Amino acid sequence: MTQIVYDPVKAPLTKLLDTFWKAHDPTTPDRQGADVGPQYRSAIFYETDAQREAAEKSKAAAQAKFPSPIVTEIAKAAAFYPAERYHQDYYHRNKTRNPYCQIVIVPKLEKLGMDL
Repeated sequence: MTQIVYDPVKAPLTKLLDTFWKAHDPTTPDRQGADVGPQYRSAIFYETDAQREAAEKSKAAAQAKFPSPIVTEIAKAAAFYPAERYHQDYYHRNKTRNPYCQIVIVPKLEKLGMDL
């Protein structure tokens, strides 16, 4: 799970949610590409009722863009524990050393029109 800390003035939640739907396949339960297991499920965790409502509204709007039902879970956030240091900023530290970065992450960034 990734916790996103953002400034709603610079990046409104609606924009983050739009990017979320574009960045992955929310129609495959417990799977993202070749990665399989419950840790790969699509999920949005909210902290406030306003965030929950925005996520549900965004999910309903996104459904029109997918031929299969969206299976993304929307649930109340629990305690968050940052991953070990070697998982932090993984792409930027490993993009030239790990083929996974080129095979999986780069296509996602290109799809989103993000700088590599």
